[in-house]
Amino acid sequence: MERLLIIDGHSYAYRAFHAIRELHSPSGQPTNAIYGFIKMLGKLRATVVPTHWIVVWDGGLSAERLAALPEYKAQRPEMPDDMRPQLDEMVSYLEAARIASFCRDGIEADDVIACLARRAEKMNWMTVIASADKDFMQLVTARVGLLNPHDKTEAIWTDEQVRNKTGVEPSQIVDWLSLTGDNVDNIPGVPGVGPKTAAGLLNQFGSTEKLFSRLDEVKSEKLRAALVNSREAVKRNRELVRLHEVACEFSREEMAVKALDKARLHELYSRWGFKTLLAALEESVLRERQAALI
Repeated sequence: MERLLIIDGHSYAYRAFHAIRELHSPSGQPTNAIYGFIKMLGKLRATVVPTHWIVVWDGGLSAERLAALPEYKAQRPEMPDDMRPQLDEMVSYLEAARIASFCRDGIEADDVIACLARRAEKMNWMTVIASADKDFMQLVTARVGLLNPHDKTEAIWTDEQVRNKTGVEPSQIVDWLSLTGDNVDNIPGVPGVGPKTAAGLLNQFGSTEKLFSRLDEVKSEKLRAALVNSREAVKRNRELVRLHEVACEFSREEMAVKALDKARLHELYSRWGFKTLLAALEESVLRERQAALI
């Protein structure tokens, strides 16, 4: 069965950047994020064993979301100076490793990842999304799982893990986040409504739509007043949190796991000064030559 691994590129790039603080090429260029990124991709491949894989990069913020909430993700700091030049080098690595990569201006990676996962599900593929972004919990189904790098068990999350984490079903995640808000994306929630309160409301009413149609059944007067005052904000939040349908190419051939371009990788590893990776690459080339002689 086809198994698609979708990797949230910027998420892993930043994770790699902060995991390894000091590493430079022979020419003095920073390479810490590149090295960490390569090692993380190798670990992901060993864990998931995909038949197809792709790294998806952010192409900027959604104009639609910014129109709805100008403060959307506005609190995020600028990319570190040492990080920016390493992104292009990561793409060079992906090209040499023959791993599909996707980025389109003005389209957020989350929406592209959702598009690819939905396409794969319609084709009865299994899909694993590698990301720490909680928005992806809304995509979890019998054929779509999550691999959260913060989860040390390295388990592929199903609806069970989503319920354990949030108290609600994957199909309720959009409503759950609409009530709680999301500090990471600078989306304000209903005052006084945290994860447990939101889960309790959704377990009682099923959805925010039904909740607002039956507000008189909310026992707490303070909570009921907060919900009344936040009705429009929750409606807006649903559109901010919900992963949108966007145009995305779904090419089986492009995403298929392929043989490495070892000559190109040798050139890159040498330039970056990755001696351990270079030695492992040279050893694999030698084994291939010996096998060809048998």
